[in-house]
Formats: sequence, structure tokens, C-alpha cells
Amino acid sequence: MKKLLLTIFLVSIGSQIFSQDDLLDVLDAETPKNNLENIVTSTFKGTRIINGHSIENRKNRELEFIISHRFGRVNLGFDELFGLDQSNIRFSLEYGLNDNLTAGFGRSSFEKTFDSFLKYSLIKQKTGEKSFPFAVSLFGSVAVKTLKDYDPSDKRTFAESMFYVSQVLIARKVSESFSFQITPTYIHRNTVKIEADPHDIFAVGFGSRIKLSKRVSFNGEYYYAFDESTSINAKNSLAFGVDIETGGHVFQLILSNAITMIEKSFIAETTGNFFGGDIHLGFNISRTF
Repeated sequence: MKKLLLTIFLVSIGSQIFSQDDLLDVLDAETPKNNLENIVTSTFKGTRIINGHSIENRKNRELEFIISHRFGRVNLGFDELFGLDQSNIRFSLEYGLNDNLTAGFGRSSFEKTFDSFLKYSLIKQKTGEKSFPFAVSLFGSVAVKTLKDYDPSDKRTFAESMFYVSQVLIARKVSESFSFQITPTYIHRNTVKIEADPHDIFAVGFGSRIKLSKRVSFNGEYYYAFDESTSINAKNSLAFGVDIETGGHVFQLILSNAITMIEKSFIAETTGNFFGGDIHLGFNISRTF
């Protein structure tokens, strides 16, 4: 009798197991795999590669506060404490209107400039059946210079003090350890110092990120301008930095030949020669709420 009950029990358990396997097979077959969108995330650690924007956006209703600081040139020597006696600072607030659209506003001490921007994620990099090899974002900013460095008899109007920047951010996360971005850029300046300086400047930026550990990465960034301001002997912007993620904020330690931190300035108005020692130590600190 015991053997009969044991046999019935084992047959019952086996039937349930096979039935469960059949059910799982049916569910797998009915799952619409073509609806699975494997969106690639964390192409860069923060919203900045170094000076310029990355394709990363703030999430819906997230607020980010960024403090950016650049000291003077390190080749100024000990008398200026290798540039630490001089500084340029920018404060900014950036808010995620939704997961794809970020708005920002900032104020720089350099030329007492106010700036605002919008950044929209147009296309996302994806893997899987509906894969797409790279991500694309659109960026536009407006800045106004409020420094009164003009002759009182030749006061600038508000419109003459404005600058505009448009960018297409094209990025790809090649692996968990390496990402890169190409950034075609157009800058328009309503006012220039001399007639020989161009009002319109076209440039292209190159940025990359190499992940060193879970919370640390090494970044590089270079902007090549096809037009330059002869009045200031403008140079192309070059920067290297280290990103360190610590909980709710990202700390970036930076070496750059640009002392400014908004696109119209560091792309079109950098005057330092990086390999000549005109290097500015700086940092970005961001906190997300």
C-alpha cells in the first residue's frame, strides 16, 4: 500500500513539473520580443564631459545644482600661487522637464555672463532587435554679456550683448569602459571686437570617457574651430579631467587651456596654449535633488 501511494505521489509531482514547463514555454512564445527596447544608459557619468555638454539629461523633475570653478594659468608661477590667486566661477541650475528635455540657467563671473539652455534627447542608442548604434541630442543656448567694458559713449544695447549656440551631440557607448561623442557646433555673436573677427563660427568637438573603476573615469575633450577671432589670437580648447562619483553628486577635476565654462566662450574665445603651459586647474561639482 505504501509503495502504491509513493508511486501515485511521484507521478503527480512529475505531471505538475511538466505542466509548468509547458506553461512557461507558452508564455515565452507569446512574449512580444520586438517590444523590448534595450536603451543604452550612462554613456557619460554626468551632464558635462568636461567643459562641454554630454548627451546625458536630468531625469523627469530632477534638479541639479552645479558649481564650476577655473583658476588662473599654472605657468604664472609662485607669485600668483600657480594660478590659485585668480579664479572664474559659474553657478547653474538644471531641471528635467521630462526624461528627454532639460532646461538650465547659469551665471559666470567671467564677463558677468548670464546663460540659459535647452537640451533634448532626440534618439537613444539601443541594443537588441531594434538596435541603433548611437544617441543624438540637440542643444541650444543663449548668453548675454553684462560686463561694462565699453566706452560710455558707445554703450552696447542688450541685443548687441547676446550670443547664440546650437549643437548636435552624437555619442556612442562602445563598451562599459569606453564612450565617445562628436559635437558639431554653430556659434553666432551679435558683436565682435573688430571687423576682422567673424560673427559666425563653426566648430566640431570630440569627447571621450574611459571608465577606470565603478566610480572613477578619465575624460578628454577637444574643440576645433574652423573660424577664429584674430583680435585675441584664439586657440582651440583642450581639456582633460577625472570624474569621481560620490553618492548623489559627481566631482570633476579638470586641466584645461580654457578659463571659461560656457560654449560661446571656451570654443570661440580661448587664448591659452595648453602645451605652452597655459593650463587652468579647475573642478565641477554637481548635486542632484
